[in-house]
Amino acid sequence: MSYLVTALRWRPQRFDEVVGQQHITTTLKNAIKSGRIAHAYIFAGPRGVGKTTTARILAKRLNCLNPDEGEPCNQCEMCKTFQSGQTIDMIEIDGASNRRINEIRALRDSVKYAPTTGKYKIYIIDEVHMLTNESFNALLKTLEEPPEHTIFIFATTDIHKVPLTIISRCQRFDFHRISVTNIKKQLAKIAQAETIEIDDEALTIIAKKADGALRDAQSLFDQVYSYSSGKISAEVVRGLLNIIDEDLYFEVSEAILQNNFKAAFELTQKLYDNGWNFIDFVQGLIEHFRNILAFTATGSTSLIEASQVTKARYSTLKGKFSEADLLRIINFLGNLLTDAKNASDQRLLVEIGLSKLIGMEGSATIKELIEALSGKAAKVEESGNSDAEKKNLNRQEGVENRTEAQESVTSAISEKFADFDEIKFEWRNFLKSLENENSRAATGLAGSFPAEMRNRNLVVAVKNIDLNGASPELVKKIIQKKFGQDLRISFKNGIEPNRTEEKKIEFKKPQEEKDPVIKAIIEELGGREV
Repeated sequence: MSYLVTALRWRPQRFDEVVGQQHITTTLKNAIKSGRIAHAYIFAGPRGVGKTTTARILAKRLNCLNPDEGEPCNQCEMCKTFQSGQTIDMIEIDGASNRRINEIRALRDSVKYAPTTGKYKIYIIDEVHMLTNESFNALLKTLEEPPEHTIFIFATTDIHKVPLTIISRCQRFDFHRISVTNIKKQLAKIAQAETIEIDDEALTIIAKKADGALRDAQSLFDQVYSYSSGKISAEVVRGLLNIIDEDLYFEVSEAILQNNFKAAFELTQKLYDNGWNFIDFVQGLIEHFRNILAFTATGSTSLIEASQVTKARYSTLKGKFSEADLLRIINFLGNLLTDAKNASDQRLLVEIGLSKLIGMEGSATIKELIEALSGKAAKVEESGNSDAEKKNLNRQEGVENRTEAQESVTSAISEKFADFDEIKFEWRNFLKSLENENSRAATGLAGSFPAEMRNRNLVVAVKNIDLNGASPELVKKIIQKKFGQDLRISFKNGIEPNRTEEKKIEFKKPQEEKDPVIKAIIEELGGREV
């Protein structure tokens, strides 16, 4: 057969050509150059990331007659026989079809024979996790004390199925999933070498569909090229691979912003007419809002796996969703995905789910809500607006006036605690709390009471003007922290009033209905006094 698929035609022949596994290839090259060659290796990782390819390059380099440092020359007789698979010094075994004890015993018996032409006799066992327990046990002694001329290289996609007794006798290398960026670069390189025209969006779709496996991406590339006859576009890739159009995801986010319930039914109709999978749609929608969250949180599209055109579209959504709202949406979609997998009518469930999503109100924390209400109430109190005007003001301004609301509520609270009647009412409780918080200040203020206050100048009568050794500045700060930072505190000698005099002082608590914060909570949130 003269035709070779892309995955075989572009199979790496040197360590430097292996894509996305530099942490492994660099280690192997350095080990070879320093002569620190292990007797057994185990390569673990997902499918199609280069495990068997790396094993073959390693076997070829160990027997190369004219090595280029850590790389094989690919020109000598040994390299050519390894590449063509005609050497008997490299035995490649499929663990899935040679898993029984008898085959492993035969392998174990052949280990003792020296290589015919090369320096090493190398056994590559692919999908080694498929071997039976008896087969693994038969390998243990050989792996622990192999002949000097024998090297084992195991490859597996399920490392957890390999017994620890085997793993402990090998040098383990974990292969990574290949990133979308690296897959796109390799496919672009192949397309350029073979004069195939393909756009960035099409490369992105293929790379994402491959899910980290370069071999899968190359197979998809072959399939799409055969269909497109020379020019590969995003539309062609989506049509052939039945990929959901990304425009649908942006239509959902736009419908949420515009509260367009009609879009929910139009979108599900498109999904149904095109034969797209509803589960895939919800999964894609979760990724879509994850991308918006990543851009909103970081201000960059570098964490988004998409084409440059799509990244530009995400940048237009800046500031349109808050992080809290995006987290709520993603959580809702996660629950919808779980329900859809078990639903008998997925279309109906997705239709209702999109409607709920579009009708979802923007979130605000309780703190933000109270701050906003406080600010609005303070404004209404100062301007003397009517109740109807208060409600209209609350509807118009929204949560976005947080800074102004914070200033208003701070002003309201400061005004409240600067009230002289309030200070007198709270003074005894204040002194009791000081006994646990600051004993020295409590001693200095023992028997004290608020004597008078004019224009925010509070005069405190104390038994001893020196406050029994307590720092006057510290005591002033404590009083200000409790009753208002804008108070100016001074002390004078005074005797605590006796019970007769105490009755003359009206320690009455101000009416809470005068507090604009409480008013706003009652009117807007339906609260009540208890």
